[in-house]
Amino acid sequence: MKQPIFPPDAAKPLAPYTPAIASGGMVFLSGQIALDENGNLHTSDITSETKRVMENIGILLKAAGLGYEHLVKVTIFLSDMAHYAAVNEVYGTYFSEVPPAREAVAVKGLPAGVNVEISGIAMR
Repeated sequence: MKQPIFPPDAAKPLAPYTPAIASGGMVFLSGQIALDENGNLHTSDITSETKRVMENIGILLKAAGLGYEHLVKVTIFLSDMAHYAAVNEVYGTYFSEVPPAREAVAVKGLPAGVNVEISGIAMR
């Protein structure tokens, strides 16, 4: 059985998907971009863009009764590997202990022309 997680303060999806799904003690987070709950993109620079993406992930985790420490696997999609160091700097501040397993890959394009998208899996 799967339970949708769609908090009212979360960014509204740009396509037909659920922001997060809880199933069997796991929470699957759809790729998050720097979109806020009002539909505004925050892409002025890669640092603020990454912060907004991580805040969106935090909103979904909180709605599931979890925190960043519950993330076990993350995938980071970048528009350009030149953003790798800046994204890592911001991303690392969200984990005080053991960060989740992850990969970071550059892709040809991302939704709405953003520079970073992050998806994840969390465990209860």
